[in-house]
Amino acid sequence: MKECVVEHKPCEYCGECLFCDVNPNKECDNCMECVQGEVNYRGVKIDKVHYDEPESN
Repeated sequence: MKECVVEHKPCEYCGECLFCDVNPNKECDNCMECVQGEVNYRGVKIDKVHYDEPESN
């Protein structure tokens, strides 16, 4: 079962993770406004990587 990336719960395929953090009315289009700012470098901390399990035939 896939885990939700927004909350610690099973994924319900609600689509909340597809929306922009800066403008919640906009679907994410990878504009990178959420990581740009007035500093020389910004980063996103990745604490876990989830791989999709291969589907069995």
